[in-house]
Amino acid sequence: MPDSAQGMRKVRSIFLSDIHLGTRACQAGRLLAFLRMHQAEKLYLLGDIVDFWSLKRGTYWPESHNTVVQKFLKRARHGEHVVFVPGNHDEALRDYVGMRFGDIEVVREATHLAADGRRYALLHGDELDQITHYHRWLALAGDMSYSALVRVNLALSWLRRKLRVAGYWSLAGYAKSKVKGALDFIYGFEETVAGHARNLGFDGVICGHIHAATIKDVGGIRYMNCGDWVDSCTAIVEHTDGRMELIHWNDDLPDASQLIEEEPNRTVPRPRELAIEEL
Repeated sequence: MPDSAQGMRKVRSIFLSDIHLGTRACQAGRLLAFLRMHQAEKLYLLGDIVDFWSLKRGTYWPESHNTVVQKFLKRARHGEHVVFVPGNHDEALRDYVGMRFGDIEVVREATHLAADGRRYALLHGDELDQITHYHRWLALAGDMSYSALVRVNLALSWLRRKLRVAGYWSLAGYAKSKVKGALDFIYGFEETVAGHARNLGFDGVICGHIHAATIKDVGGIRYMNCGDWVDSCTAIVEHTDGRMELIHWNDDLPDASQLIEEEPNRTVPRPRELAIEEL
């Protein structure tokens, strides 16, 4: 992660996924700090940006979540190419593929040509997940279990800060690394997504969905997963020479309220209003 004293980093592209706005686990403050420190020509939002599943269980939409949406809109208005690929948690917005939300382009999947000439398939990944695609009830149960685990993790993080314990430790990440079934699922997903990209003639693929950030080679395909902003706080950036970097943004930061920069005379509707008023 960059030294903030050096100022804003200029990169060619930023890839984000699984922000889950609308949930208490969303770490909007850290995301706002990351966005403040990174300027790009292109910004790709690869699904689960807004968590409509969670919003159906109860509305939670603090000011910091509005600010994240404002940041995306502002970047698009100022000339940054912003592309949104809906995921399973914001799948309702797939009905608006081919349209624009402000200056943000909504697409089903996308192609990114890197500076080094490599072609990457960009997708969320849920449609290649057999559980999400064919066993929705099981996916919903898993989502509720994961959300509970992340909430416990947030409480543990608060306690660690109070006790002045340095560093960041992820309960959800620890559980995924120790449970064989979770590891098998992750490896199977990576192979399936890499195979999908290979069959389409791509050099690599960038996705989200499983909250397991990585850059690796899978069967000759460069597989990259953006991770998430509820637990790991990770993003992938492309530098001007085409080099890809996985960034972990887990430093101690001020409260999200201290990172909010409201735009004068402009409001952002809450998520249940977006589809009706903006799209």
